[in-house]
Amino acid sequence: MLDADVFLTNPSAIRNLIYKGHTIVAPLLRSDGMYSNFWAGMTAEHYYLRTELYEPILFREKTGCHAVPMIHSAVLVDLRRLYSDRLSYKAEKLTRYDGPVDDIITFAIGANKSDVPLFVCNDDVYGFVMVPLENDETIAEDMQRLINTKVEMLAFSDYLPLSNDLREFVVYPEKDTLGLDRIYMINLLRRPERRKRMQTLFKELGIRAEIIDAVDGRTLNESSLKESGVVPMPEYSDPYHKRPMTMGEIGCFLSHYFVWQKVLEHGYKSIMVLEDDVRFEPFFRQKVDYVLAELSDLGIEWDLIYMGRKRLVKSENLVNGSKFLVRAGYSYWTLGYILSDSGAKKLIGAMPLGKLIPVDEFLPILSDTHPEKQWAAQFPTRDLIILSTNPLLVYPTHYTGEDGHISDTEESKLVQDTSTLMDLENREEL
Repeated sequence: MLDADVFLTNPSAIRNLIYKGHTIVAPLLRSDGMYSNFWAGMTAEHYYLRTELYEPILFREKTGCHAVPMIHSAVLVDLRRLYSDRLSYKAEKLTRYDGPVDDIITFAIGANKSDVPLFVCNDDVYGFVMVPLENDETIAEDMQRLINTKVEMLAFSDYLPLSNDLREFVVYPEKDTLGLDRIYMINLLRRPERRKRMQTLFKELGIRAEIIDAVDGRTLNESSLKESGVVPMPEYSDPYHKRPMTMGEIGCFLSHYFVWQKVLEHGYKSIMVLEDDVRFEPFFRQKVDYVLAELSDLGIEWDLIYMGRKRLVKSENLVNGSKFLVRAGYSYWTLGYILSDSGAKKLIGAMPLGKLIPVDEFLPILSDTHPEKQWAAQFPTRDLIILSTNPLLVYPTHYTGEDGHISDTEESKLVQDTSTLMDLENREEL
């Protein structure tokens, strides 16, 4: 049984659920919020009860098939099993029914009283479900929820099928740059699947973005670095892996650096920079509008605003008078950020190519929030004003260790030790 607002995206969903061997089973469905197609708890009056099991199941922290008191919207029933004869959506067919007049609650109570367990399975990503409309909400709001759902689907795949017969009925928003001068998306040419996914996302969200072909660390070598004036910082060692920089990290830095240069070359006042492995938060456009409105209305001074990051400090202060912005402490990642012309001047003006360090270490150094004072001493002017949206507006599609996670910065060759580079230069001079 499948509701019309369900999107099953896993082509193996039915086969996988049949193989579970349960009389009643549902695939876990995600939405653009906390809503899903199961309850982890039920009150004595047979209504929804939030329990500690709900979020671990919803976010797949505990994977498998879980016995729950309620499943709905997408339900597989094995009619070959005798127990299935005890099931009904009609209250009059159940003996001593004491629940509310509601078909899915009737079904769940009948199953629970007949000792037919209900299971929801989250061992794979099966699909998505729309958040139901409230009585006072409009079709326009439902359309926005549909966009949110499609964007969430694209966090897991570049494939969003559309029937040719229905294509003429689908309307996409007109593209713009969200009130900024430019939006750039950085992508490696050898990652066409990411490029395709992001282009589909931009179409759904109405974002006009320019694609920047990233500098590929695989094409870099010590000779090309020397020609470009790139010298890794001698004192740098990765805080976690205790290794020098990788060629991928240098390629990543240069990709962002070239975008910063464009700001100055074209006289832009503000731009947005996105990497190609981001997942957009629901109502992304509206939330960007809120942030930009606060910057304008409150006259907030800023150089760079993180939209996505890995926060490495416990507490941060809200910007005075703001609802959506905090003063960013030590942070990692450059998934997505908004950059001003003043920020670009400071980033370029620090002349980082001659003492290169990974870009997500460089930014907190320039904002004077980096704990490594030896590295920070290489950049005497550290006045970059970095804020962050709170909550964040973009997240990574995959985290380290998850299936599907790929890191082109980590999984590349190491830069030779700086002393070795110096020896090579001295030999050439001799």
